[in-house]
Amino acid sequence: MKLSGNTVLITGGGSGIGRGLAEALHQLENEVVIAGRRKPALDETTAANPGMQSMTLDIEKPEGIRTFAEELAAKFPTLNVLINNAGIMRTERLHDQQKDLADAEAIVATNLLGPMRLTAALLPHLKKQPSATIMNVSSGLAFVPMVLTPTYCATKAAIHSYTQSLRYQLSKTKIEVLELIPPYVATDLMGGKSDPRAMPLDKYIAEVMSILKLEPTPAEICVENVKGLRFAAENGRYDGIFNGLNSSMTDIQ
Repeated sequence: MKLSGNTVLITGGGSGIGRGLAEALHQLENEVVIAGRRKPALDETTAANPGMQSMTLDIEKPEGIRTFAEELAAKFPTLNVLINNAGIMRTERLHDQQKDLADAEAIVATNLLGPMRLTAALLPHLKKQPSATIMNVSSGLAFVPMVLTPTYCATKAAIHSYTQSLRYQLSKTKIEVLELIPPYVATDLMGGKSDPRAMPLDKYIAEVMSILKLEPTPAEICVENVKGLRFAAENGRYDGIFNGLNSSMTDIQ
């Protein structure tokens, strides 16, 4: 992935990892557009980064995605990088679920169907570009789930699988398909911003950007902090890491 001269869309770009990526890419002379459902967060981010632009998008709502993609492509005809970052994470106690599974369905719609729908809507435009990149954000929890957030982990595992298939199907096009696999990062997601166990956001973004500078760019972008989760099964450590991650959650059994 070239790191300058792009026109980049980042969903969930008003906070957390999305904002960190947006600001890092903006500083490298890319035209950056952030999208999300919370306009105040978008406005705060663009105000802090003159020249960055934003568009509102509720990725959970399928009816607006095609229209959004058409408006985006018309306004930014050189768009060539899509970063599917928007996501939500909620705890679920499966012994006592909502009758309508509202939380689970919202997570699936936001974390899995949203990126799939937006990718499908923008793919014809991206194919017209001299070169393009699709980056899907999964999680270390795609590889070793945290049992308190089962649907979140399941959607991230599905994003990993979907990204592999997308990469293969687009392998003869000019579109590069990458997967960003974050560890536990200090963001507002699940209160991690104040958790000393979480990787500081600035350090995470700095390490990600250093990996993106490699040529060729690795298909999976893994900082050191996430490799234990990502390669737990391959290294024969899955059971131990799974039990260590989840041993304190006995109250949900």
